[in-house]
Amino acid sequence: MVGVRPVRVALFGVEGTSTTDIIETPTVGATVDQLTATYQAHYRSLLRLAALLLDDLSSCEDVVQEAFIRVHAARGRVRDPEKTLAYLRQTVVNLSRSTLRRRILGLRLLPKPMPDMASAEEGAYDALERAELKTALKGLQRRQREVLVLRYFADMTEAQVADLLGISIGSVKAYGSRGLAALRTRMEATGG
Repeated sequence: MVGVRPVRVALFGVEGTSTTDIIETPTVGATVDQLTATYQAHYRSLLRLAALLLDDLSSCEDVVQEAFIRVHAARGRVRDPEKTLAYLRQTVVNLSRSTLRRRILGLRLLPKPMPDMASAEEGAYDALERAELKTALKGLQRRQREVLVLRYFADMTEAQVADLLGISIGSVKAYGSRGLAALRTRMEATGG
């Protein structure tokens, strides 16, 4: 659709005109009325498009509003007014990408939180419990200690422990069961 826009033009040497006159020149592009009609007809579909690209409704609404503002400002550059919706869709996609890019950059620049650290008291208790556990492990039979250490501290399977120690899986289970029972008894006796 071709609109009409008044333009101030300097007309030199044309009879019956002053040095500057206002003449009406045809313009190419979407009119405000077309853009308003497009807004009313396609706002929800553009909002759904933004929702597929972003994660919260307020950001989606902001992106769609900004897209309409930008297309409105550049409506004179839209050569074919029938393509206004296509321009709007592309603007929504581009603004959604920019929004996500800013979020990611913001997350990268956030200071890293300090790791949760145990208090000094908790660290002391942990050290005491480890010392008691080591003492209790030393009091077990050699095979029981080997099976428990390999099974629970080295995080090996029963088959791996059996293969490493050269014993059967049944023996690993038996040594492990008896070792845990003996370890539990020793830890309870020491108050751990």
